[in-house]
Amino acid sequence: MLKLATSGFCLVAALAWNELIKTTINEYIKPKASVGSGIISLAIYAFIVTSLAVLVTLQLSKIARKLEKKKS
Repeated sequence: MLKLATSGFCLVAALAWNELIKTTINEYIKPKASVGSGIISLAIYAFIVTSLAVLVTLQLSKIARKLEKKKS
């Protein structure tokens, strides 16, 4: 039950970050990039989301390894 609740809160947090990133790009990047701003904005968004996903995955892997070492 704890894993389910944690997963639900993680999903809500991820959706909140998603909206923040999209809004930031739409308000600050799109107006400054006139030609092809849609593609540029999507590329920046994809880069940010991918970077966050990689960082979170790396941190969770480190935590999982530490927990495995403590169990051994």
